[in-house]
Amino acid sequence: MAPRDKTLDKILRGTSDANIPFSELCQLLRRLGFDERIRGSHYIFSKEGVEDIMNLQPQGAKAKPYQVKQVRNVILKYRMAGEEDGSL
Repeated sequence: MAPRDKTLDKILRGTSDANIPFSELCQLLRRLGFDERIRGSHYIFSKEGVEDIMNLQPQGAKAKPYQVKQVRNVILKYRMAGEEDGSL
């Protein structure tokens, strides 16, 4: 069993939402199987079987804290934290 992804752990812990690098958040969503579409500064993530569409924008090099919370809620709602079978 592979160790859990550090970014995923930080997001699920919820103690440092203002310190999540935007690029790491996008990488995590791609690894979780989300499709990414970019329109200007908007990074739009969607996934078949997931009703929620996440529209993310960077704040400098960091992700916006409320958007990290939105991602955390989707991961928990759809129980994605452990579905990768060690691929993270």
